[in-house]
Amino acid sequence: MHEAEDGRLRSRFRTAEESHGLLLWQVTNRWQAAQRAALAPFDLTHVQFVLLASLTYLAAGRADPVRQRDLAEYAATDPMMTSQVVRTLAQKGLLERRDHPSDRRAKALVATEAGVALVNRAIVAVEACDEEYFAPLGASGGAFLRSLQLLRDR
Repeated sequence: MHEAEDGRLRSRFRTAEESHGLLLWQVTNRWQAAQRAALAPFDLTHVQFVLLASLTYLAAGRADPVRQRDLAEYAATDPMMTSQVVRTLAQKGLLERRDHPSDRRAKALVATEAGVALVNRAIVAVEACDEEYFAPLGASGGAFLRSLQLLRDR
């Protein structure tokens, strides 16, 4: 830790550019701004898109209905926030909350036809945004992806 002089921040880093956390924060905020712009024509927030896309993906690969808890775990989102966003998506007619056939305490989430159609249009814009945003990584894009997966799986 460097000693503070003249009221400066006490940090182990000599400059802010050395802080992984600050750089991740800055990159994430810029990437999210790009995603918000890409999703604006679809009237979806980024978290609405992530949850609707995740629900559509999860539902396609399983026989039993997706519970709200399953969705929150898969998307790594806060359960209370997930509940609020699910309600908003239901109000928009993009998903339905039904009684779960085997878990009386849970609701089964089902993307509507309109929800699946919208998320499939939106994913084209989201993936194009990602491609443009991460293009400067060039050949190191694969290593960057593996680094993100390593951090996610901690």
